[in-house]
Amino acid sequence: MAYSKTIKDSVGREYPRKNQYIIDLINASPSDRKKLESNRKNHPYIKKLDEFLEKEKNFLTKIENEAKNRFKDVQDKKIAYLQEREFKANKKLDFYKDYVDLSYEAQFNYNLAERELRHIPDMIKNDENLKKQLKFKEQKLANITQKETDEAKKIIQQKTEERNNQLQAELIELNKKYSEGLISKKALTTEQKIRKRSAKEDITAFSYIDKKKATQEDIKNIKHHLNIDYKSKMNVLNSDISDVRRKTPIEVEKKHPILSYLTFPIPGLGQLLNKQYVKALLFFIGTLFIYFVAIPYALGFGNYQGEGISGLISLAEGGKRLDKSIIFMIEGIISIFLLLISIFIYYISFVDVYKVEKKEIEGVRRNVWFETKEAILTDGFPYLVISPASIAIIFIVLVPIFTTILISFTNYDPNNQAKFTWSGLQNYKLLALGQGVAGKAFWPIVLWTLIWTFASTTLAIAIGFILSLIANQERIKFKGLFRTIYLLPWAVPAFITIMFFSQMFAKGGPITEMINKIFGIALDVKNNTFQTRLVLILLQGWLGSAYVFLLSTGILQGIPSDLYEAAEIDGATGFKKTWRITIPLVLFQTAPLLIGQYTFNFNNFSIIHLFNGGGPFNPSVYGNVAGSTDLLISYIYKLTITSNYQALGAAVTIVISLIIMFFSWLGFRNTKAFKGN
Repeated sequence: MAYSKTIKDSVGREYPRKNQYIIDLINASPSDRKKLESNRKNHPYIKKLDEFLEKEKNFLTKIENEAKNRFKDVQDKKIAYLQEREFKANKKLDFYKDYVDLSYEAQFNYNLAERELRHIPDMIKNDENLKKQLKFKEQKLANITQKETDEAKKIIQQKTEERNNQLQAELIELNKKYSEGLISKKALTTEQKIRKRSAKEDITAFSYIDKKKATQEDIKNIKHHLNIDYKSKMNVLNSDISDVRRKTPIEVEKKHPILSYLTFPIPGLGQLLNKQYVKALLFFIGTLFIYFVAIPYALGFGNYQGEGISGLISLAEGGKRLDKSIIFMIEGIISIFLLLISIFIYYISFVDVYKVEKKEIEGVRRNVWFETKEAILTDGFPYLVISPASIAIIFIVLVPIFTTILISFTNYDPNNQAKFTWSGLQNYKLLALGQGVAGKAFWPIVLWTLIWTFASTTLAIAIGFILSLIANQERIKFKGLFRTIYLLPWAVPAFITIMFFSQMFAKGGPITEMINKIFGIALDVKNNTFQTRLVLILLQGWLGSAYVFLLSTGILQGIPSDLYEAAEIDGATGFKKTWRITIPLVLFQTAPLLIGQYTFNFNNFSIIHLFNGGGPFNPSVYGNVAGSTDLLISYIYKLTITSNYQALGAAVTIVISLIIMFFSWLGFRNTKAFKGN
């Protein structure tokens, strides 16, 4: 990598180089360049630069000692600090003015001293003035007698009573105007509030007649300014210094960002060498995490039972009698995530050091902590906020998900509860071919789940939408009552409704008996697959309709009546207005939520479990694990909780997730609500 003829600041402006040695290297032929590099110390510019650096070192040591000795007796540490900076800035201004043409570093220090002298004297003066005011007020407070305070209280009390009497008179006058019809009720209320607020402000102002209270408030205000003025002015100074840093380039002889590669194994070391100390501390914490938490845990140290990543491979095979494969698996997955976090720390540390080096080579100065902090609070604030949640998601969401995925590739079944081994795609093969004790029910359940999802959700949407259309008709009276009734399925806990209808449709239940008497049809809902499925679809259609009704009602009330009036003028019938105006507008705004309803019903465990426990049961089709109305979600429950086929249950879970993701993606992709204008 060759040197560039110019360097640039962080704003992007280019500057000519001042380092004559580098300029000579740029202009030299390859053979001359080698001579220059081998004889660098004897180059005139390098000699002059080394001489300057030696003088600078002695100068800085000298003024540091002088400043400490000069202001060591100043009691106020804040003022002492400012006076030291002012003293050193004056000295630096005189020293660096002779070297501004030698290097950009000298120019930077000169500009820095100039900016400090622009702000610090004003800060010192402001602080001194405030302290004088504070001292004066404290003396004034000490001189106030009790007699003066008592007299002031009497005056305040008298004025307060007078103002309250005035307020009462004003309120009486307002009420009189209202009773005579001169002002409205709203105007009366507004005026009363205004008069009361005005009286309250006046009474508060009266309290400052008391010199003691007024002086105490002044003292409090001055102390506040002593604190806040210093901070605000210091922020202005730091911002000004940052501006100098941005607009003054740095010139280095380095051509390659070597430091980032050399310090890669120890995050924080590069930042330390770059003199970014706070950032270095943060990355050193990451280093401690890597070498004392992540790597040892991945190697098995600190595991509850497992062996880190190796335990993920062995799954406790050949281990102790009490060792459990599931724990080995979970701890192995945690190890992987800890290592991934470590890799991320390595990466961001490397990128940070690399960028700083790269920019320095180009001429851009590295950020100081003030600039880094400002960047974090502005550009980096979203990442700062989501970091804790992201870490929580890893262990609360991602670890269980990956555990489920990996379990699906094992033989975790009733015969292998404590220790299981990897079985590859065997579980997926059983499901795909419909084989095995648990696998034979898979495809019939998939088919029923899809039918159930489409039928029950579509019915709920249709009922809810139709009811909302009826309830929003102008000719309908008692709309509020109807809306309340229609919302009852949503307001009443679903499990109560489900259990109620489960009893009503039981053999000998009220509804089955009533149908038998009226129509002469003997129903046996709980033991008939078709009847159970039909009742479940109707029941879920009723339960889900309330939510759709609520959504549709809100949207219908927001549709401008002008649209319908224009349609009527064009000769549109009621059906056409509904088909062309109402339905598109409702669907446009509710489509994402309606897709969510399909997803919800796909995994609707409660209604299946509570109504008939997934029955009726047909072992010839569904085996001994599932019933004829079981959905995939209840099938998983029975596989894992009831029958201990955890691996097959995990495989079904993965299949469910893929199906839901596919159909959700398909629905959202074709939904106008998720498309641009």
